[in-house]
Amino acid sequence: MRVVVLGGGYAGVVLTDRLEDRLPADVDLVVVDDTGEHLVQHELHRVIRHPEFGDDVVVPLDDIFDRARVEVATVEDVDRDARQVELADGTSLDYDVAAVCLGAETAYYGLPGVEAHASPLKRLPDAARIRSEFEDLLESGGGTAVVGGAGLSGVQTAGELAAFAREADADADVVLLEQRETVAPSFPEQFRAAVRDELDREDVDVRTGVTVSRATDEVIETDDGDVAYDVFVWTGGIRGPDALDGERVDVHADFAADDRTLVLGDAARVIDAEGTAVPASAQAAVREAKVAARNVEKLVADVRERDDGFRPRLEQYTFDSPGWLVSVGDGAVAQVGPTVLRGAAANAVKSGVGASYLASAAGVRDAVGLLREEFDLAGE
Repeated sequence: MRVVVLGGGYAGVVLTDRLEDRLPADVDLVVVDDTGEHLVQHELHRVIRHPEFGDDVVVPLDDIFDRARVEVATVEDVDRDARQVELADGTSLDYDVAAVCLGAETAYYGLPGVEAHASPLKRLPDAARIRSEFEDLLESGGGTAVVGGAGLSGVQTAGELAAFAREADADADVVLLEQRETVAPSFPEQFRAAVRDELDREDVDVRTGVTVSRATDEVIETDDGDVAYDVFVWTGGIRGPDALDGERVDVHADFAADDRTLVLGDAARVIDAEGTAVPASAQAAVREAKVAARNVEKLVADVRERDDGFRPRLEQYTFDSPGWLVSVGDGAVAQVGPTVLRGAAANAVKSGVGASYLASAAGVRDAVGLLREEFDLAGE
């Protein structure tokens, strides 16, 4: 019997870690990932200003897992009817139970010129490219960097660029564009307000309620006029992975796409047990993986015991966030329960969690344990 986990991001890593303990020893547990490394995505923005972090924000999957077999390959398609994973090298992998944790890609919404002229921030080479372009801007005597999209990734990127310019004592403007009326629009009001204050403190030019229509190599066209730029970063949304035809799979609280395939993390649009849409975030992916692990275990037992076409009763996931953390340049905002922290207190929370995660990742084995610490403050 074979269980495959597709993707080595937050959901895939935590799920596999749990399955190593839960599945019978004779089950072939395989992780398929296109890099063979886990990327600490929530710290990626730091590499823009501090490239020395680059080696610390990736962890080889072979160093995280004890039992699972890691296959470095790109997933091209998931044939759920045939229970087969098609790989880009022309080979395929059969499965009895699969968990699709392939994450998401940057969405450009068909906006003319945006994909061609903007840098996303999804992988280490993206951070290196943004740094290189911003260094060129600083060395040329100044200019304008524009970040499209004021979700947490956009906020962190804009804050990092603003701090980078300040450290270089350079005349550089950082503009953050957001179509909706507030920054961090998917988050609670107090958290949004504190994030906006931190962006203002970093001298980021925040423009909300602005819709981007197209981009050329010199300007970004919006409904509020053209914005000239020297560096353009796009964090304006996500779409599903290529292996799922760019779609995020709609699943309910048990993550079941069919009777043998689960989809979770950013690759899915999850509606939880209370009918609430779950936000795409590392925190949600980690918490989803716990429930998904128990459901994979049930599906494996069902296949072995009878495989009679009747799906076992799967556990339901309810999203309940213990809080949120975001870096804004040298500052941070943390919300724990109803309390919003800024300044030294927020930095202590953010830096402490981030540093312990990176230290553990560098020391290898307990990266998963620190994911639990960061994103599951409430425990089991």
